[in-house]
Amino acid sequence: MASASVSELQETLKIKLDYDQLTNCMRCGFCLPACPTFKETGLEAESPRGRISLMKATVDGLMEPGIRFEDQMNHCLGCRACEPACPADVKYGQLIEQAREAIEMHTVHHRPWIKVVRKLMFKQVFPHQNRMKLLGKGLRLYQKTGLQAVVQKTGVVGLFSKDLANMERILPEASSNGIVEQLGTRVPAKGVKIATVGMFRGCLMDVLFTETNRKTVMLLSEAGFEVIIPPTQNCCGALHAHAGEMNQAKVQAKNNILAFQEANVDYIVSNAGGCGAILVEYDHLLHDEPDWHESATWFAKRVKDISTILIEKGRSLKFVEALSDDQPLNVTYQDSCHLKNVIKASNSPRTLLNGVGNVKFTEMKDAGSCCGSAGIYNVTQPAMANQILDHKMVNANATGAQYIVTSNPGCLLQMKSGIDKHGADKSVQAVHIVDFLYDRMVKN
Repeated sequence: MASASVSELQETLKIKLDYDQLTNCMRCGFCLPACPTFKETGLEAESPRGRISLMKATVDGLMEPGIRFEDQMNHCLGCRACEPACPADVKYGQLIEQAREAIEMHTVHHRPWIKVVRKLMFKQVFPHQNRMKLLGKGLRLYQKTGLQAVVQKTGVVGLFSKDLANMERILPEASSNGIVEQLGTRVPAKGVKIATVGMFRGCLMDVLFTETNRKTVMLLSEAGFEVIIPPTQNCCGALHAHAGEMNQAKVQAKNNILAFQEANVDYIVSNAGGCGAILVEYDHLLHDEPDWHESATWFAKRVKDISTILIEKGRSLKFVEALSDDQPLNVTYQDSCHLKNVIKASNSPRTLLNGVGNVKFTEMKDAGSCCGSAGIYNVTQPAMANQILDHKMVNANATGAQYIVTSNPGCLLQMKSGIDKHGADKSVQAVHIVDFLYDRMVKN
C-alpha cells in the first residue's frame, strides 16, 4: 500500500472506528475458542481480540495499517461467534465492518478484475431485481441447454480455480420467475388469520432458491398468516456491508424499509440467516441518519426468522416423515452463524425438527461453529474456508445423518460442497429447513 494511502487509511480509521468499542475489549480471551480462524491457526492476530488490538494500535498511531492489516481484517469470517462469548458485550461485528469500509475507501491491492466484478455485482446487479431475473434466466439457459454439461465434462472452469469449479457443480437450478411471478404479491391465510407478514424474498434466494421461497410462503399461509410480498423490495445489503460497501447497503436498507412500511405488515419474515441478521440491525445501519431512526426501528423490531415465527406465533402444524423401512430418518442441523449469533434463533429450528414424526434428530458436535461459507468468504478466502469445512464435515459425518439441515443459502451450498468433497456417504443430502418441513407437512 502506498505511503500516502496508508496515512489516509489511518485517518479514515480514526473517523470510522467506534473508539468506545475498541476500549471496551478487556483482552480477557473468552472470544478465542469461539473464533474459527483462531481455532484453525492458533495465532493471536487471527482472533477477535487480536484484530481489535490491531485496530486500536492503528487508531492510536502505534502502527501503520499496511497490507498485513488489510489482509487480517479481510481474513475474518464475520461470523460474530465472539459476540455471545464476550462478557463486555463488545460489538465486534460493527467494528470489523467499520474497518472494512475504511479499507475499501483506500485500498490499492484489489486486482483490476476484482474491482470490475465488485462494481458490477454490488452496484449494478444485486440491488436491481429485474437484473437478478436476467441473471437467473442466463443461468437457467446455461443449465438447461447442455452447456453446463459440456463445461463440466471438459473441466474448463477448473483451469481457473478448482474451488470455483466445485461451486459451479453444486449450483441449484436457477429461475427467472421469482416468488411474485409465481404467487403474486398477496397470499391469504388458511383458516382464521393470525397476522399479516411481509415475506423478504432476497436477491439470490429468489433466483437460485425460488422453490424454498415458494414453500416459505405456503408454510406461513398454512400456519395462519396472510403473506404480502412487496414487489419493490430489493437485496438486503448484507454482502455489501460485510465487504465495506456501507453506502450502498444503506441505500438498499432505505428501499426495503419503505417497501414494507407501505405494506403495513405486522412482521417481516426472512428465510436466510445472513439476510435476517442485517435486516434486524437496520436501526444500527442507519444510526447516523436521524431522519430514518423511527422507520428503521419500526422495521428492525418486526423481523423474524421463519422458524421463530412458526414456533412463537403460528398455528400448530404437523410434520411426519413417511418411513421407507422400520428405522426413523436421521437428521442433523448446521447453524447459520448469523441466525445463531445475531438473531439468537438457534432453538426454534431444533424445536421444529424434533417435532417431525418418524425423524431422529442427532445434534452435531460444534454445530454452531462456522462452516466456512460466510457470504462470499469461500470465494475470496478459499484456503481457510476449505480448512474450516474439512473439520465441519468430520463432525457432520460422525452423526450418521441422512440429511444435513440448515437455515441459510450460503451454508446450504457449503454443506453440499462438503458432502461432494468429504462426505463419507454421497447419498447424504443438505437441505434448507423450509424444504425439509414443507415436504413433510400434513396438509389439512
